[in-house]
Amino acid sequence: MRLHRLDITAFGPFGGSQSVDFDALSAAGLFLLHGPTGAGKTSVLDAVCYALYGSVPGARQSGQGMHLRSDHAEPRTRTEVRLDLTVAGRRLEITRQPPWERPKLRGTGTTVDKAQTWLREYDSAAGAWKDRSRSHQEIGEEIAQLLGMSREQFCQVVLLPQGDFARFLRADAEARGRLLGRLFDTQRFADVEKRLAERRRATEARVREGDAALLADAHRMQQEAGDAMELPELAPGDPGLADAVLGAAAVARATARERLTVAHCRLAAAESAHAATRRALDEVRELARLQSRFAEARQRAERLQERAGAHHEAQRRMERSRKAEAVAPALELREAAEEEHRRAAAAEARTRGMLPDSYADAGAAGLAAAARRTAEELGGLEAARRAEQRLAELAEERSGLDRQERADEDVLRDAEAWLAEWDATRAALQSRVDSAQEAATRAEQLAVQREPMRGRLDAALTRDQLAADLQDAQRRALTSEQRALDARAHWLDLKEQRLNGIAAELAAHLTDGEPCAVCGATEHPAPARKVAGHVDRETEDRALAAYQRAEDQHTEDQRRLGVVREALAAATAEAGDTPTAQLEEAAAELEHEYARARRDASALHAAHEELRRAEHEREQRLADRQQAAVRAASRLTRRETLEREQAQLETELTKARGTSGSVAARAAQLERQAVLLTDAADAVRAAEDAAQRLKDTDARLADAAYRAGFDTPQDAAAALLDAAAHRELQHRLDAWQAEEAAVRAVLAEADTAAAAQRPPADPATAEHAAATAEHRLREAASACDAAARCCAELDRLSARAGQAVRRLAPLREEYDRVARLAALTAGTSADNERKMRLESYVLAARLEQVAAAATARLQRMSSGRYTLVHSDDRTGRGRSGLGLHVVDAWTGRERDTATLSGGETFFASLALALGLADVVTDEAGGIRLDTLFIDEGFGSLDDQTLDEVLDVLDSLRERDRSVGIVSHVPDLRRRIHAQLEVVKGRAGSALRQRGV
Repeated sequence: MRLHRLDITAFGPFGGSQSVDFDALSAAGLFLLHGPTGAGKTSVLDAVCYALYGSVPGARQSGQGMHLRSDHAEPRTRTEVRLDLTVAGRRLEITRQPPWERPKLRGTGTTVDKAQTWLREYDSAAGAWKDRSRSHQEIGEEIAQLLGMSREQFCQVVLLPQGDFARFLRADAEARGRLLGRLFDTQRFADVEKRLAERRRATEARVREGDAALLADAHRMQQEAGDAMELPELAPGDPGLADAVLGAAAVARATARERLTVAHCRLAAAESAHAATRRALDEVRELARLQSRFAEARQRAERLQERAGAHHEAQRRMERSRKAEAVAPALELREAAEEEHRRAAAAEARTRGMLPDSYADAGAAGLAAAARRTAEELGGLEAARRAEQRLAELAEERSGLDRQERADEDVLRDAEAWLAEWDATRAALQSRVDSAQEAATRAEQLAVQREPMRGRLDAALTRDQLAADLQDAQRRALTSEQRALDARAHWLDLKEQRLNGIAAELAAHLTDGEPCAVCGATEHPAPARKVAGHVDRETEDRALAAYQRAEDQHTEDQRRLGVVREALAAATAEAGDTPTAQLEEAAAELEHEYARARRDASALHAAHEELRRAEHEREQRLADRQQAAVRAASRLTRRETLEREQAQLETELTKARGTSGSVAARAAQLERQAVLLTDAADAVRAAEDAAQRLKDTDARLADAAYRAGFDTPQDAAAALLDAAAHRELQHRLDAWQAEEAAVRAVLAEADTAAAAQRPPADPATAEHAAATAEHRLREAASACDAAARCCAELDRLSARAGQAVRRLAPLREEYDRVARLAALTAGTSADNERKMRLESYVLAARLEQVAAAATARLQRMSSGRYTLVHSDDRTGRGRSGLGLHVVDAWTGRERDTATLSGGETFFASLALALGLADVVTDEAGGIRLDTLFIDEGFGSLDDQTLDEVLDVLDSLRERDRSVGIVSHVPDLRRRIHAQLEVVKGRAGSALRQRGV
C-alpha cells in the first residue's frame, strides 16, 4: 500500500482545505511530521485512517460523526477527507464526508446531512478516473479485502503507536495474549475450544435422551402387550437397560404373531384372486399397445412410398453437386481474373483520357520516358518555388496576426460577458448540489425498507411452494399406507399357510419310543407329511420383515407430512394472507422509488465536479483577459519584421519568374504532367498483364469442367449448390433414410406382427374385473386390521428400540472421543503437559515469529547487544507460552524486559513494532505496506542510539518503503530534511511541506 495524496477540508483542527503530497515526502525515504503540541500532528494520521475505514484509531473513536468537523470551519463548508493511494496494484481515490449540521437552504435553522462516501479507480488505459461505488458498505468491504487487515490491525502495523508497544514489551502473558489475539484474529481457535466443550455437553445429553427414549418405548410395548411382557425396574444409564428391553420385546412379539396367524389365512383367497385379475389386465393392455404400434408403422410405410420419386430426384441433384464442387476453384479463379481485367482496362482508358492527344498511341516505355523528362525540367524550378512558398507563408503569418488580434478581441468580450453572469451561475450550480444531496438522503431511507419487504415476499413465495409440497406429501403418505397394508396381508397369508402345515414340522422330529410333544404318546402310527407349497419359518420371517419396512416407510412419510404442515404455517405467519402478486407489486414499487432516488443522488458528484469546473473556468477567464493584453503589444514588433522580409523576397521572385505569371503555377503544371505520365505507364502495363491472366484461367476452367463430366463450364456452375441448399438437401435425404429404417424395424418385430393377427383387445372388461377383485381384497384386509394392530405396534416399537440401541453405540464412542479432545484443547487433560489452551498455543507460535523478526532490527539498534527471545514458561496461574525476555550479549544472561532503561525500552519496543508489522503483513496475505508512521518516543534516545535507530528506519527503503516519524524532537529537524510541519493558529491549523 502506497499513499500518494491526502486532501483535508474542515477536519479536526484544520478549518480550511489542506493537502499532503506523500509522493514528494516518500521520495526521501524518511520524512518528519512535526509541530507544537495540539497543532494536529495526530489528526493527519486520523484522516488517513478515516478515509480508509470510516473511523479514527483507538481511544479517539468517540470523536466520530459530526464531532470530526473542525470548529474553525465556515458554516457552509462541509467536512471532507480525500485519499489517493495504490493498493494491490490498483490506483484508488476514496472520498468521505461525515454527517454534518448545515444551515437550511430556505428559512432559518439547521438540518443534518448524512455521511457520504465515494470510491474512484484510475483507468490507465483510458487515462481517466472512473466511479466505482457510493455505498458505505461496499466500499468498506472492498478496502478491507484489498488491505487484508482490520482497522485495529492497520492502526497497529501502519500507524505504529510506541506507547502501546512499550506496554506490550513489559506486559504479563494475559495482556500480551489479548493484543496478539486482536492482531492475528485467533478468535477462531477460541471458538474451537468452545465448540468442543459444547459438543461434549450436547453428546452427553443425547446419550441420556437416547436411554430415556428407549425406556419410554419399552413401557409403551408393555402397555400394548399386557401380561405377555414382563419388564424389570430400570432407569436411564443402567448398564443392562438395552439387553433387558430387547429380550422382553422378543417374547412379546412371538406371542402377538401367534395370535395373528388365523387372521392372515382369511386374506389368502382374496389376494390370489386379485393377483390373477391384475395379470390378465396387464396382458390385455400390452396386446392393445402392440396392435396400435403395428397400425401406425403401416401408415408411415405408405407415406414413404408416396415420396419415393422425390427422394430419387434429390439423390441425383446431390451427386451432380458433388461433381461440380471439383470445378468450383477454377470458376472462382476465372471470375477473379475477369474482374481484374475489367478494372485494369478501365484504369488504362481513364488515364489515357487525361493525357494530351500526342500520347494517345504511346506504349508503357514511351510514357515512362516522357515522365522522366518532365521531372528533370521540374527540378530546375526548386529554388524559385521555395522562395515563392516562403512569401506565401509570410502573407499567411500576417493574416494569422490579424486573426489573433480579432480572436483576442473576442476573448476579451467573452470573458467580460461570462464574468458578468458568474454570481447567477454559481447559485444555480449550488442549488443542483443541494437537490442531489436531498435525493441521497431519501435513497438511504428507502434502503432501510427494502430488506423487510424482500423477506416478506420470499416468505410468500415459500408459502405458495409449500402448499404444493403439502399435496405431494399427502399423496406419498396414502401410497405408503397402502403398501404397508399389502405387505401385512401377504405376511398373514404365509403365516396361515405355515400353521396349516405345522403338524408336518412337528412330525419331522418324532422318534419311536419318545413321547409326542403334543399328545405325549410314545407310538406314532401315522405321522403327518409335508405337502407341496409348504411355508417354512424363514419364508414367514422374510414376509414379516418386508411388512415392517413398509410400515416404517409409512411412519416416515407421516412425519414428513407434519414437517411440511409446520413449515407452511410458519411461512403463512410471516407473509400473512396478502397475495404474492400484491406483495410483488409493492416490492417492485419500492424498488422503483429506490432506484429513482439513487439515480437522482448519482448526480451529486457530477454537480460537485461541475461547480469545481466553473470556478476553474472563472480563474481561466481572468488569466485569458490578462494574456490577451500582453499579446497585443508583441504583435506590433512582429509586423515590422515580416514587412521587411516580404519586400526582399518579392525582388528575388521578379527575377526568377521572367515573363511567366507564377513560378508556383509553372511548377504545379509540371508536377501534374509527371504524375499523369507515370500513372498512365503503370496502367498500360497492368492491363497487359490482366489480359494474359484472363486467357490462362479460361483454358484451366474448360479443362476442369471436361474432367468433371460437364459439357460446358456453365453446366458445372448451374449444378453447384450453395451451403444452405446443400444442408437442406442433405437433411431431407438423411430424414428419409432414418424414417425408412425405423418403419422396417417396427414391421420386423415378431411380437408386434403376432399381435396384429389376434382379435382386438378389450381393456375395459379386464379393468372392471380387476377393480372388483381389488375391492374384495380391501374388505378382507379391513377385517384383519383389528387383529393385526397389536402385533404391528409391537413390531414397530421393537424395531425402533433395536435401531435406538444401534444408534446409541457410536454415540457413546463419539462422546468419549469429544470429551478427550475438549479436555486437551482446554488444557485440563493429562496429555497436555504444559496445560496450554489451543488459542495460547497458536499465539505462542505467532509471538515466536514476532521475536525473531524484531531481533534482526534490535541488534542493529543496540549495536549487537540485545536479542529478544520467546519463552514457553508458565508464570503463576496465568497463561504459558507467551513469555518475552531479552538476552544481554555483554553479560550473556537472559533477563526480564522490565529491566531495560527508558531509551532501551523505546528502541526495543520500536523493533518489536516493526517486527510485528512484518508478521501481521505476511499473515494478511503479503500486502505490501510501502508507507509507515511512527508516533513519538524519540526524545528518550542519546545521539549515538538515535543515529542507529534512524539507520534501521532508513534501511526500510531497501524494501521500497517510506517512513514518517511523528515527533517534536528538535534534533530530528536537523537530521531529516523532508518535513511536514503542522502550524497552529487562531483560525485553525495549516500544513507546510519542506525539503521536497
